[in-house]
This record gives sequence, C-alpha cells and structure tokens, in this order.
Amino acid sequence: MASKTHVLLPGSKRAKDPAAIRVGEIDPKEKIVVTIALAGPNLPSADEYIGQTLTPAELAQKFGASQENADKVAKSLKKFGLKVEEVSLGTRSMTVSGTAKAMEAAFEPGMAMMHSVRDGEYRGRQGTIKIPAELKGIVTGVFGLDQRRMARRKLNSAASASHAATLSPLAPADLEQRYNFPPGDGEGQSIVIAEFGGGYFADDVAAYCNKFQRPVADVKAVAIDAPAYTLQQTLALPPQQRRLVLGDAVEVMMDVEIVAGLCPKASISVYFSTFDQRGWVDLLNRVITAKPVALSCSWGLAEDDPSWSANAVATIDDRLNAARLLGITTCVSSGDDGSGDQVDDGKAHIDFPSSSPNALGVGGTMLKMSGPNVQEVTWWESPGQRAGGGGATGGGVSTVFSRPAWQKVKVKSLNSGSIDGRVAPDIAALSGPPFYDLIFLGKDAPNGGTSASAPLWAALIARISAKLPASKQQRFLYQSGGNGQPVGKGSSRDITVGNNTSNPDPGKGYKAGAGFDAVTGWGVPDGVKLLNSLATI
Repeated sequence: MASKTHVLLPGSKRAKDPAAIRVGEIDPKEKIVVTIALAGPNLPSADEYIGQTLTPAELAQKFGASQENADKVAKSLKKFGLKVEEVSLGTRSMTVSGTAKAMEAAFEPGMAMMHSVRDGEYRGRQGTIKIPAELKGIVTGVFGLDQRRMARRKLNSAASASHAATLSPLAPADLEQRYNFPPGDGEGQSIVIAEFGGGYFADDVAAYCNKFQRPVADVKAVAIDAPAYTLQQTLALPPQQRRLVLGDAVEVMMDVEIVAGLCPKASISVYFSTFDQRGWVDLLNRVITAKPVALSCSWGLAEDDPSWSANAVATIDDRLNAARLLGITTCVSSGDDGSGDQVDDGKAHIDFPSSSPNALGVGGTMLKMSGPNVQEVTWWESPGQRAGGGGATGGGVSTVFSRPAWQKVKVKSLNSGSIDGRVAPDIAALSGPPFYDLIFLGKDAPNGGTSASAPLWAALIARISAKLPASKQQRFLYQSGGNGQPVGKGSSRDITVGNNTSNPDPGKGYKAGAGFDAVTGWGVPDGVKLLNSLATI
C-alpha cells in the first residue's frame, strides 16, 4: 500500500524466484548501486522513423529526460542519504548509490538474501517497490535492488559427433561463401558484443585468426557492471565461480571469434555486464553512447517469464528503440529451446529481447545431407530444447508487443486467445550441425546455437555498412526494395523445411514454409543481394 510519503511504482512488481530460497537478512551497511529510469517524451512507435536516423544530440533533444526532473530526483533521494553518481539525460538514466538501509528507506523494497543452486547467494526482493511521492511520474524504474538472473544462453558445447562424421564445422570462408558475403573485412566499422557472464581470452582469438589466415582482430573487453575477466584472472577464481565463468566464456569466445573471423579489421568491443535487470539497462545505455553500427546479443529470457518486472521490459525496449533511432542494428538470438523457451506450462513462448519490434530477431538453421547435396533446414535436434540435450531455434508470436504495421505477415499464435503480436525471428543463419569451427582454451571446440547466428548477422551488417553511403545505412528488412518486394524477402534464401516444437512442453511448434515464418523469418541471407537491395532504396 502507498503511504503519505510514498507511492507504488507502476510496473515494478516481481514474482518470487522459484529457483531460490531465502537464507537471511541483508547487511544494512552494504553499499548498493541502482540505475533509475527517468520519464521523458514518448519515444516513437516501431512504425515511426522508418529508414531515418537521428544524431545523438537530436535524440537527446527530442526524447531525453529533463534536467529539472533529474534535479528533483537528486534532491528527493538526498534526504534518504543516497548519492547521485552519474546522470545521462540522453539515455534517461541516473546512477545512484547508498547503503542498503538508505535504499530500504527510499524505495521500501523488502530486500533479503537469497540462494539458488545455479547462481549462489544474491540479494533479492519480491512484490512492488515504492518511490517518494514527489517523484510520481518522474521515476519510471529502479533497477539493481534485485540481482536475480535475467539473462541466459546455451549451457554446453553444441558439437555432435553424429553429424561431424558427414559434414565438417564451418570456417569463416565457408560462412562467407554460403551466405554470399560482400568482399571486405569490416574496416572502419564498430561492432559491440553484449555479454552477461564469462571472460575474454585473447590468446584464443589470436589462435583462431591465425588458423584461418585472417588478421588478428583488435578486440577490447569492457567492464560495465561486471568484470571483464582474462584467462589468468579466471583461473585464479574460487572453484565454483571459476566453473561458472569458464562455462559462460565458451559462448563469449564463440561470439567474438565469429565476428573476428568475418570482420577482422572492425573495431570490436565486448561489453560485460551483470545478468540482472540493471545489467541489461546499463549495457544498452553504454551501447547508445558508443553508437556502433551493430550490437550482437546472444542472451535472453522468455518475454513473459514472471521474474521480469513490466517496467524493466519497457525500459530495455526503450533503449532498443533509442538504438534503432541512432541507426544501430541490434541482432538478438531467438533462443535455443524451441517453442517452449524453457517455460513448462503447455503454452508457446518467445524470447525477449528478440521479440522486441526494435530488435532484429535471429533464428537458426542446420545443414543435412539430402542425397548428394547439402540442404539447409530449420534447426531442430531432439527433443527440441537444450535442457533435454538437443536444441531448436526459438521463435513465435509475442504476447507483449503488438504486431507493427510494417510486419505484414500471416503468422497466427499457437496460444488460443492471444494477440496478433510481433513475430520473430526476422531472419536466420546456421545454428545447428555441423556448427562453427572454433577454438577454446587452445583446442578445437565446434559450437553453435542461435547464439552463433546473431554475431554472424552483426558481422554481415558491418560488412554491408562499409560499402554503403551514410544515407543508406539504416537497414530495414520489411521496407520495399527496388523490385517491390520487402528487402528481407528479396535478399534471403527461403528455408521451407522444419519446425521448432519443443517436447514435452508445449509439444507443438511453429513450422517453416514458403515465405516468412516464425522459425527462420525471411530465411538466411544472400549478402550481396542484401547490399544491392539496400543501395537502391
């Protein structure tokens, strides 16, 4: 209930973490840092500003928070002993620090220490938080009070011995040939890779580039809210933490090596942030400030997972929208668990943030022998979800985001009574067998998943952007091309075979077919055709 001094913060309700138990009280003297989201002018809908870009100054002027509101927040929170560490009007954010006792007084979250098998001990909360009454309508989110995991990806290497016997993992040159990349090396382009765990091991990137006779890429590891561990630092960690970091680093290095092999002369940055809601917001704020040509994100969670707070989903989507307005293409993997997305309730689910209409959702394919020929089909390995040892491309129809007017596709939700929501993925690339030829800890380590198809698309976008004038660099696959067809349709190779059913839940899935579908979108890229289509718009 609200009081005379505080009001409920809309959208801040969080469910109990079903994987965790309460183990104690928080230390009132513990220092806590939170990110506060500020209100601002309504951002454009996904149907507005199509094919247009704003400068950072224009974005801040049109849609940034006001200094007056930031000052009100600072003045109000100072009464509770909280300190403003940083203000970013352009990203509508403030960083605020203080003791746990002060945070409790300011926001009344009811924090406690929690423990889960996967993530150990962390600070958590449930229910709705409150804000000082004078900040009603000014503060739209407070993130960082709860540290539970809100980002996941594939847990193990995807390499399968049964497939390795017939087809070999793909090297950079194989990928360039299969997807008809335009010539180039990404020089002059900037790519950011989002990570919510793991570390960056420079020797593996050097070994990978040398193996395939590519220039050794210049990669910068950047700590946002989490450490950017080197291999030496990782090996020095306590055993349990070391295992977790190494497990996530398998996937981190896959992302980096795919981008480094395809764009060795690009400026590549790997951003490391915490896997809670605040980590998402802070990482995207930094991306907006850096303004790369593409962001690759291979992490996500079901958009309707009850652990999300509604205002976190909205705040993350606002930042994806801001990135879109700046001309940044955010390539997000659609998940590796098929139509269920690790939610066992008998319904179909879709991964966020790939379900955002402001992101480019990337699905997955695999290669198989069809007689003497290699056929590319939808990625699906029994039982259609990684938890059971297989894997399948995520995809489906959103229950959170309405279908934009530009997405004129006929895909119906598998869930009865559901809205005609945004459909993802938009496009696809190799995710399953025979996987990508990679190196980890100095050894060959083939791997895949939609975690791999997202960085491939980020690299392709950088290669294409390098050959386009600035006025042509805002990519949009649903925009009409020179032949009257949507760009995505005219510059993709359609994938018509397969489905993404995950078993046992929901036991049904979306099917591939002629044209756009909810498992591979428009299909896999023909890079030269895509470049030519964008050049004619």
